[in-house]
Amino acid sequence: MTAEAMVTSPFAGSATDGDRPLRIALLTYKGNPFCGGQGVYVRHLSRELVKLGHSVEVIGAQPYPVLDTGATLTELPSLDLYRHPDPFRTPKRDEYRDWIDALEVATMWTGGFPEPLTFSLRARRHLAARAGEFDVIHDNQTLGYGLLADLGAPLVTTIHHPITVDRQLDLDAAQDRKKRLSVRRWYGFTRMQGRVARRLPSVLTVSGSSKQEIAEHLGVRDERIHVVHIGADTDLWSPDASVAEVPGRIVTTSSADVPLKGLVHLVEALAKLRTEQPDAHLVVVGKRAEKGPVARAIETYGLQDAVRFVKGITDAELVDLVRSAQIACVPSLYEGFSLPAAEAMATGTPLVATTGGAIPEVSGPDGETCLAVPPGDAGALAAALGRLLGDAQLRARLGAAGRERVLSRFTWARAAEGTAALYRAAVEQAARSRRAR
Repeated sequence: MTAEAMVTSPFAGSATDGDRPLRIALLTYKGNPFCGGQGVYVRHLSRELVKLGHSVEVIGAQPYPVLDTGATLTELPSLDLYRHPDPFRTPKRDEYRDWIDALEVATMWTGGFPEPLTFSLRARRHLAARAGEFDVIHDNQTLGYGLLADLGAPLVTTIHHPITVDRQLDLDAAQDRKKRLSVRRWYGFTRMQGRVARRLPSVLTVSGSSKQEIAEHLGVRDERIHVVHIGADTDLWSPDASVAEVPGRIVTTSSADVPLKGLVHLVEALAKLRTEQPDAHLVVVGKRAEKGPVARAIETYGLQDAVRFVKGITDAELVDLVRSAQIACVPSLYEGFSLPAAEAMATGTPLVATTGGAIPEVSGPDGETCLAVPPGDAGALAAALGRLLGDAQLRARLGAAGRERVLSRFTWARAAEGTAALYRAAVEQAARSRRAR
């Protein structure tokens, strides 16, 4: 659906909290539901907000999110400079529409990442033309200068975690001065995001760890940051005894070959593990990188036949893949929440996870709901994987406890309820400010 489409929710007669339904604009500068967490967040949060009785219009750029019944999509296209199969492409002359397009291309040509800024400028223009149509505007970590304008409704922004964390990890992994300069230029947009974040009245984040990082890295005042945990679709991500368990299978999700995800350490751990358990193998949900540290590690350790990458599979196929594994693993050096951990636990698949960032908030105590290891420690990772592969009773106990933890703490229904409460608080605060003028 494009242009100015907005369809009223079929649940919009009244909201479940007894107050009037809200008209919500949910902004997302990228929404790929199969790569990265932002598209997953938009899809599931919008669905559950609709179930609560609210009207939700997602306004997004490429890759466009996939939405469930009830929410609507308005496309606000970029030039899609990073699309496959021709990333970093140069647009043809007739593709340019205005000065924002020229800014987008110029930033890419000079090594920067333009999309947070240029999407925010397009969103400002779009929302200005539709003043009065929304009760609240929810930004999904764009944090661009365009959002500092009067958008016609109060703004709530989700910051999953500060991208400055990714920036520092990439700088630490850079092997020479040229690469460090390239990393600094690519992450230039983080300066803008910090300036914008400090001026926002209400920031929503997904974990206590992220709240602390936002305060420390971005300088946002603590009282402006509110934690609403996200979670798993526990109807989809559920146990199914009819799915056969594959001996030695370990599954992980890695949307990109970047240091943050810790995949190289998992590959190193697999090499150690296979000296004692030769049937151990790894399935990675994500794109195989032809170059880089993971590709080099796979070749160095001779693991070409023991590591398989899958991408573009359906939700049902993905869930069955996780169900078929004896272990799910989250090897990340840092996560602002870790949806893969919550989703794997919801299937009853036992989890090995690092203690990076907010992962322990999701995975729970070591030995009770998961096996926990320090981030970046391939030896500890191999030991935990080996222990779990060799102990069926431990796998069953951790798997059952993990699902119970997710059901009690991390569901999208609970996330939507908490988010809607913050919307109402923002609307009330805006009303008080108008009355005080």
